[in-house]
Amino acid sequence: MSLDKLGFESILNHMVQYQSIQLDGAFTALSDATRRGILAWLGRADASITELAAKFQMTLTGMKKHIGILERSGLVSTEKVGRVRTCTLGPRRLEEAAAWIEDYRQLWQARFDELDQIVAELNQDSSRE
Repeated sequence: MSLDKLGFESILNHMVQYQSIQLDGAFTALSDATRRGILAWLGRADASITELAAKFQMTLTGMKKHIGILERSGLVSTEKVGRVRTCTLGPRRLEEAAAWIEDYRQLWQARFDELDQIVAELNQDSSRE
């Protein structure tokens, strides 16, 4: 049976939707300055939720909500040992988000390069007059 008969478009659409969900989670997690700060802090050293709450001057409940969002996105992992829940950078990094951003950066760079060329041509034309 060929891939066309199996619904290749359906499979591809599912893959795109899955990637979109992952990107949405990463961008949601990164949309808040506190969560970006938490990621930066965890990039230097693991920390407990209590330590992070103190560092960012917020309640434990507030920090747990931020950590939950980061954990669902895969950017942070937590492990509970006794009464302490320790946070570390998660298994998912920002490669997908960075690749998405790079694709659009290249697209816009190409458009700006074309615009620069048009402006240069217009300037040449006006200097000839």
